[in-house]
Amino acid sequence: MPVEEYVERRNGGYYVAGSRVSLASIICEFRAGASPESIRQNSATLSLEQVYGGITFYLGHQTETAAYLAEQQTMWEERERTVKPVSPELQKRMKRRASGL
Repeated sequence: MPVEEYVERRNGGYYVAGSRVSLASIICEFRAGASPESIRQNSATLSLEQVYGGITFYLGHQTETAAYLAEQQTMWEERERTVKPVSPELQKRMKRRASGL
């Protein structure tokens, strides 16, 4: 199977084909030193073959994926700047619910 069949571009991002797992999540773990087997454990919906396919795509398309990761980083920074913090009341309700009270 050609490596391009393991990754698809949709909704402005790269994903492991047929899944909701972003290529960015695989790349970030791989660049942090995670083995394909541990990445697979962290993404239980993927097969080891899909993880290797995503890594192979990344290694073969480093210019393209670097631009994609930079775009993702910019998007997250913008969201952090513009998102409203959770209200203190909602935080209290969430803590009560999480503790079973």
